[in-house]
Formats: sequence, C-alpha cells, structure tokens
Amino acid sequence: MATEEGTESASPLDEVMEDIRRELVRRVAAADRESNRDIYDALENE
Repeated sequence: MATEEGTESASPLDEVMEDIRRELVRRVAAADRESNRDIYDALENE
C-alpha cells in the first residue's frame, strides 16, 4: 500500500480499491445531494 510519503508503490489491487472507494464516495455524495435537494437549494439561495 502506498504511504503518504510515496516511498512504496501501490499494488494493482490497491489502485483498484482506491478507484472503488472514490466511486462509492461520489455515489453517496450524489445520493445525499438528491435526497436533501431542498436543503441544498435553500442554502444556495441565502
């Protein structure tokens, strides 16, 4: 697994897992925005 300093290279599995994590975060954020659309719209219009 890659460290913050980048001294170790990520394995192919680590790269795939990071892609999956990124996609899950994107989907959860999109679902949250959609389910709370009225709140986001109200905040945007303040």
